[in-house]
Amino acid sequence: MTIIELESELSRGQFIAHLQPELWDRANRHLVRKALAEFSHERILAPEMITASAAPALTAYRVLSDDGSVEYSFAARVLDLDHWSIDAASIRCIRNGAESAPDALSFISEFRNMLGIREEMLPVYLEEISSTLSSHAFKQWKGQATARQLAAGVTGGADPAADFQAIERSMTEGHPCFVANNGRLGFGITDYQAFAPESGAPVQLEWIAVHRSRAVFSSGEGLDYQSHLEAELGEAGLANFEAGIRAKGLDPAQYFLMPVHPWQWENKITVTFAAEIARKHIVHLGTGADTYQAQQSIRTFFNTDDPRKSYVKTALSVLNMGFMRGLSPQYMKATPAINDWLSGLIARDSTLQRSGFAMISETAAIGYHNGRYEAGSAKDSPYRKMLSALWRESPLPLLRDGQQLATMASLLHVDALGKPMVSALMEQSGLAPAEWLRRYFDAYLVPLVHCVYRYELAFMPHGENVILVLEDGVPVRAIMKDIAEEIVVMGDRLDLPDAVARIRADIPDGDKVLAIFTDVFDCIFRFLNALLVEDGKLSGDDFWGPAAAAIRDYQLRHPELEDQFARHDLFAPDFELSCLNRLQLRNNQQMLDLTDPSGGLQKAGRLKNPLARFA
Repeated sequence: MTIIELESELSRGQFIAHLQPELWDRANRHLVRKALAEFSHERILAPEMITASAAPALTAYRVLSDDGSVEYSFAARVLDLDHWSIDAASIRCIRNGAESAPDALSFISEFRNMLGIREEMLPVYLEEISSTLSSHAFKQWKGQATARQLAAGVTGGADPAADFQAIERSMTEGHPCFVANNGRLGFGITDYQAFAPESGAPVQLEWIAVHRSRAVFSSGEGLDYQSHLEAELGEAGLANFEAGIRAKGLDPAQYFLMPVHPWQWENKITVTFAAEIARKHIVHLGTGADTYQAQQSIRTFFNTDDPRKSYVKTALSVLNMGFMRGLSPQYMKATPAINDWLSGLIARDSTLQRSGFAMISETAAIGYHNGRYEAGSAKDSPYRKMLSALWRESPLPLLRDGQQLATMASLLHVDALGKPMVSALMEQSGLAPAEWLRRYFDAYLVPLVHCVYRYELAFMPHGENVILVLEDGVPVRAIMKDIAEEIVVMGDRLDLPDAVARIRADIPDGDKVLAIFTDVFDCIFRFLNALLVEDGKLSGDDFWGPAAAAIRDYQLRHPELEDQFARHDLFAPDFELSCLNRLQLRNNQQMLDLTDPSGGLQKAGRLKNPLARFA
């Protein structure tokens, strides 16, 4: 082996330094705990009680594999919304009569019939589980700031953008409900460390020119193509790219410029779109000057060189959490118009304005239509979503002095010392937990409830889609993002312009309130409540009481909506349990038809509503 080959081999070895037995064992225990908890919550597994008290406030349970040869036992308590709070250290696996370390890959295979995974789906799901384990091991190996450091700001508040991005790259958990939540199938190990949000690696985007006969650029009111590109690239950067087009004997006026994820260019565009490149319908221009950091959504980038510039969101043909993460050029056409419409609605609504509720708009978008693949594929095929991009406003201009930005996903973050970030924020604030929660509910929950009651308008308000503005650790306003692909108008109460009509969906009346019950209570508050109970901050009543009070006070301020409060009763005794893992287990490559978001839901009985006791 030559010196060069040896150095290369050593360098490659560094990429797998996190794949160590101790870290792998911890990752497996973490993921098996989550699998036991979430599959039990969704009533896929039915744990059998062993003893009434395995430890203070805990009960011992067990589950048996499909053939009964494997037993997993654990200590847990069942909290509100059938949340299984499992002591990870208590998990024991008995396989064929002998004790064995918890192993997530084996667990999925041994319970595959109960989980309902079809044979052809199982290997792909196992690969997603393996990738999720690997990413958890990497996060342990890399190390991150503590919850207290993140809450206080790693720069002490001197640089809000840097503090914001430190939080973004420090998250150790993906979506709280999904077991396989860090699949990212398509990334190799070097891609993972170059582009995964937890690596925090600087990224420079590739830029291409796309022929206007095949591409559509759209922008918000008052913004045109030239002014938008000058703002993003600068006059010199724009001129440089246009000179590159001329150097190839082509006319810049015949092309749009667009950014592309480096992985997408290397692995998809140069292969799948080779004919378009050969015919000069796509022209590669090189690497952009600005440096970005990947966000939790993987395909969205924050400009770290100039944080007041736009986010860039790109198509990325990587399978993650039930979908190929592409972007539809057909959707891009209407994206700015949808954002303009929603921005206007928020600006005109006095309740939303009083709450500080805001959005960061997707101001411009570009999509490339490849006629061959569009003619030869179904309307929802990933092949139709390989080459698009959009630009989204930065939240930095919305900050006042002394304020801090944080992804709302950080409220569910637990550091390596076992400290929840929400607890650190409460301690920083000096407020009692119940008072802190009331401030949070007023900033986040009440605007969402208002939009359902007033407009039958629903967001996809999970942690990664919401940015919180904090003052002294206290949430003071919520900022929504990822608008055009996620919002839905569920009824006919609103007159929609033709340009934004696609956001209207036919949702059964009884399912509309699930926009709060499922997306907020079950997918966010269930976990937040458990973290605070486990950390000794409060009891279940202390959590749900402030939520009930926030909704009740809102209802008292809006007697004109009394019929809607009865129609979409948030104090009802129970509500349908809508299951996300069941969707992924049924089809882990496309969980839902996005044009029919209600039609494919998987439901499993009903959950007792924790607000009912405050009715």
